[in-house]
Amino acid sequence: MTKEELKKAALDYHQGGKIEINVKTSVASQDDLSLAYSPGVAYPCLEIEKDANKGYELTNRSNLVGVISNGTAILGLGDLGALASKPVMEGKSVLFKRFAGIDAFDIELDEKDPKKLVDIVRALAPTFGGINLEDIKAPECFYIETELKKILDIPIMHDDQHGTAIICTAGIINGAKIVNKNINDLRMVVCGAGGAAISCATMARALGVKDIVMFDSKGALTTDRSGLDEYKRAFAVDKAKLAEQGRSVDSYKDALKGADVLLGLSRADIISEDDIAGMSENPLIFVMSNPNPEIAPALARKARPDAIIATGRSDKPNQINNVLGFPYIFKGALSVSAKAINEEMKMAAANALAELARDAMPSDIKATLESIHGRKIEFGKEYVIPSPFDPRLLEKVSGAVADAARKSGVARK
Repeated sequence: MTKEELKKAALDYHQGGKIEINVKTSVASQDDLSLAYSPGVAYPCLEIEKDANKGYELTNRSNLVGVISNGTAILGLGDLGALASKPVMEGKSVLFKRFAGIDAFDIELDEKDPKKLVDIVRALAPTFGGINLEDIKAPECFYIETELKKILDIPIMHDDQHGTAIICTAGIINGAKIVNKNINDLRMVVCGAGGAAISCATMARALGVKDIVMFDSKGALTTDRSGLDEYKRAFAVDKAKLAEQGRSVDSYKDALKGADVLLGLSRADIISEDDIAGMSENPLIFVMSNPNPEIAPALARKARPDAIIATGRSDKPNQINNVLGFPYIFKGALSVSAKAINEEMKMAAANALAELARDAMPSDIKATLESIHGRKIEFGKEYVIPSPFDPRLLEKVSGAVADAARKSGVARK
């Protein structure tokens, strides 16, 4: 499909929007009407007023997520405004329903002040069992999520940060296994220092990766740079100490020399074949900018035929697609009425995804997935992350998340 063909097909697909509201209960008689609304509706209202937890039983709150954005960081397109984010938020709602059976409302807020946005979301919170924040730019996204977690007792997750990090972490776990490298010994370079990049690096560090060099638009994050916010400072490296080891971070090429992992979370076409030529044997090249990655997969493969290559694209192997994470993370959290989504739950999701890619696959599922993707499906360099269409994801990932919620003390049931 050409770019123009894709554009036309996408615009046709979106005519009238992608979602609608359906009614679960019968409204076929006068009696039904009196139960659905007045006077019968008064009784659940009174029960919830006496016990707020009844809201999970007597409404759809237990299976309802708010997908909330202000449109300041839409995909790789930047700040297009609240309304322009609506197709993405509707799409997110579609995926919640299709893959986990979760109902979701998309809410686009025309508000860029982070404190005001927090207040708005706090006021909306009684409607939802969980809140998925989306396409909010850094560093505001860190503040907004942190503040909401402090004041609300429902699952909150900024998916651009944590969803990407969870899938990426699963890929690192399996990639390291395939190429027989110790995670603690990996050298990682991260191109990008926004919300997703910071979260991916944070989770990689929690996994055991110690050597991380991160770049923003001005260059490597180093201890001698001024003006770095607290999130970037956490990944600043000492140039002098690296120089003592014979290492330079003056360019991508310099930093990537001898590196085992490249995480691209920046913008299209900023990495060259020459940049990755000096990476270590069997490198992990995860270039995740959407809609186009930091280096085209074909160019990366030409320069490094020994690499494990992953992108954010559905038309390439090893898609680091958040749909592998957020539906099942929220499903697990909602199933136990969790008060939060914590680090234990996120790492449990990453490990479950990694395990599923390695697990023996029933022949019928394998045949279906190979038909969908048009290629062989087998754990290895071109299958380090499960297919989004693997029906085992729901039980595997949401179950692991629910177990982690119970063990970490945030489950209500």
